[in-house]
Amino acid sequence: MASDLEAKAKEAFVEDHFELAVDLLSQAIHLEPNKAELYADRAQGNIKLNNLTEAVADANKAIELNPSLPKAYLRKGTACMKLEEYQTAKAALETGASLSPDNSRFVNLIKECDKLIEESYTTIPIQEKTIAQDVNPKDVQQQDDLPEQPPVAVNKPKYRHEFYQKHDQVVVTIFAKKIPKESITVEFGEQILSVSINVPGEDAYVFQPRLFGKILPSNCRYEVLSTKIEIRLEKAEPIHWTSLEFTRNVIVPLRVNASSVTASQRPSYPSSKQTRDWDKIEAQVKKEEKDEKLDGDAALNKFFREIYQDADEDTRRAMKKSFVESNGTVLSTNWKEVGSKKVEGSPPDGMELKKWEY
Repeated sequence: MASDLEAKAKEAFVEDHFELAVDLLSQAIHLEPNKAELYADRAQGNIKLNNLTEAVADANKAIELNPSLPKAYLRKGTACMKLEEYQTAKAALETGASLSPDNSRFVNLIKECDKLIEESYTTIPIQEKTIAQDVNPKDVQQQDDLPEQPPVAVNKPKYRHEFYQKHDQVVVTIFAKKIPKESITVEFGEQILSVSINVPGEDAYVFQPRLFGKILPSNCRYEVLSTKIEIRLEKAEPIHWTSLEFTRNVIVPLRVNASSVTASQRPSYPSSKQTRDWDKIEAQVKKEEKDEKLDGDAALNKFFREIYQDADEDTRRAMKKSFVESNGTVLSTNWKEVGSKKVEGSPPDGMELKKWEY
């Protein structure tokens, strides 16, 4: 039965009915889930339909089932090139070429891949227009006149995921409880994360985003825990990801400089009118306090504060003890003198020390 479906799929390819071909191959895979050729052929159909992440997943499955199948590497290389995953594509194509040295398609694609890799290092990114810049007010008016479309039902993903990031790393968490480790497959490309969960008796879960930025696959890792799968992606560049998945609406990625964020730096807090430099204000206040000319008790209090601020621990203890025990009439800095006895009050001449009753 699977062979009949495979034959019909080949006829659909000849007639450029790629959706039908993919559907027929999916039925064949359901009957023969361990036949690598079926996955490799479905990868070709997904490439034709521009379902590139699905094509990479099919090619990877074919390679897993039959590591010596050249066309599986050809499909993976082709899909990765379209995804601008040139390093991953080249690695797959070189492996395929070693298995099929007489196939000129591998040689030609590797040359093209080398050219694209070189261009990717020399091309200057061009600022793209934002969506708001492309909107014509007349178009908005015309859209408002269109009849309201009925809401489209969206299938809720089987497992929830979220991510957070550091300057050099992105951590992706997939909340899947009590999944056996052998049922989970995680693969890393230059800009692709592929996660598959195949639990017997349940529908397969596949999460294959094209990532916001490039990563270093060799430095990425994952861990299967009792309640989740934690995936750590090493960024190829220290830029801020505004989302987990790739989008063409980003103008310029924000580059994060790790050395610029230190504990000694303080943030500038926004006000309603302008941004203030609080470090500068603090320094100015300290300078004004230092240069301030005071008279009488204010000058005396300032003098005592400066003594206390620069004093050692014994001097501070002496000042506190003498001041408290004398009811504010004596201030000593000699701990040896006041530490072993109670300090009696000493009011100024002509004044009497009075104890308050509560």
